[in-house]
Amino acid sequence: MLLWVPQALLALLLPTLLAQGEARRWRHHQAQKAARPALLRLSDHLLANYEKGVRPVRDWRKPTTVAIDVIIYAILSVDEKNQVLTTYIWYRQYWTDEFLQWNPEDFDNITKLSIPTESIWVPDILINEFVDVGKSPSIPYVYVGHHGEVQNYKPLQVMTACSLDIYNFPFDVQNCSLTFTSWLHTIQDINISLWRLPEKVKLDKTLFMNQGEWELLGVLTQFREFSMEDSNHYAEMKFYVVIRRRPLFYAVSLLLPSIFLMLMDIVGFYLPPDSGERVSFKITLLLGYSVFLIIVSDTLPATAIGTPLIGVYFVVCMALLVISLAETIFIVRLVHKQDLQQPVPAWLRRLLLGRVALLLCLGEQPAPRRSPATSPATKTDDCPDMGNPCNHLGGPRDLEKTPRGPGSPPPPPREASLAVRGLLQELVSIRRFLEKRDESREVAREWLRVGSVLDRLLFRIYLVAVLAYSITLIVLWSVWQDS
Repeated sequence: MLLWVPQALLALLLPTLLAQGEARRWRHHQAQKAARPALLRLSDHLLANYEKGVRPVRDWRKPTTVAIDVIIYAILSVDEKNQVLTTYIWYRQYWTDEFLQWNPEDFDNITKLSIPTESIWVPDILINEFVDVGKSPSIPYVYVGHHGEVQNYKPLQVMTACSLDIYNFPFDVQNCSLTFTSWLHTIQDINISLWRLPEKVKLDKTLFMNQGEWELLGVLTQFREFSMEDSNHYAEMKFYVVIRRRPLFYAVSLLLPSIFLMLMDIVGFYLPPDSGERVSFKITLLLGYSVFLIIVSDTLPATAIGTPLIGVYFVVCMALLVISLAETIFIVRLVHKQDLQQPVPAWLRRLLLGRVALLLCLGEQPAPRRSPATSPATKTDDCPDMGNPCNHLGGPRDLEKTPRGPGSPPPPPREASLAVRGLLQELVSIRRFLEKRDESREVAREWLRVGSVLDRLLFRIYLVAVLAYSITLIVLWSVWQDS
């Protein structure tokens, strides 16, 4: 009976003792828990049972909307040959993770927490135009708000394919797209929206480095829903980066030297057409332009699908220089003095020295002076017509047979008459030579006048062609730039 009493007391006191021990252990655990930093406790609370391989929604029928934003920071390079655009952008993502929510009052009023990116679910949004992985810095953290909003900010060096139009180089404007879309998830799982208003994205140039070759005109946005198959629809957001090249460097280094060489070619037409220096001058210009094209060949963009308009301009300028040289060679050959040069045909004289000269406001060219034609008797006679003593004295025998009067002088000796006759023959030969030389010079002067008129005509045609070509290029560049 006495043994039963302690057992009953022990049975009554044991639950009380156990409850007190459990309370002490709970208070000790709470004290230890309160001693840990709130950030650690919150991180352990969020990631304790988190599954990063599952899309973070409680209702699987609800899509996860990812808001994205792009800020252009710099245009690094534009590779026209490979059709690649390299840009440096600031990329931002925003979505709601329903498994990363907490009450700030339970964790020292913490409303925002940075956690490792690799520990949570991240949407698989990529850029369709990616051609190479750029040297982008790795950002290992994201911000998470207490309502589950996740903010993923990261800079990206983007190397994308772009259809570059270099026809109007160096006055070209390029429009390259950056298309963000989920690589796997359809629009029922991941939808894409724009973080900011399209007007703010378009006009945002606050971070753009504006000291390079390219100028940012704006960033246009477009949302599109497309389907690869009839049952699967995908959401994509396009950012059109519109940039314009600054043409001052290329205008100074490419266009101005070419224009100066063409002006010197035009000035070269004012050299005399019968001067051999004009041919040398034109050949020197042609060689100089060839060296200029070799130097600038590396500067011009090269593609397999098109040629810039400035390349066509250089080729046409080269062709114009060749035509100018050919015209100069033709004129020099035409006015070159030759002993056996034929007289100018009458039809050519009337056409060039008459009509064309009047048309070019050169005045009617003077007719050539012809030496008086010698009679056949003069050509066959050994003595000239004027002052010929042979016509009165006759030959030597006539002198001997001439009757002499009482007061007449004695006849000259026979040797003297022969010497006079030989002297007269030499004078006739000299006269014929001088007449032939004067006639040859007159023919050469006439050809020179013909060549001068023809040179003026070809020069004005050449000048009109150069002006028409220049105006055509300016109009093409202006129309394209305005459009």
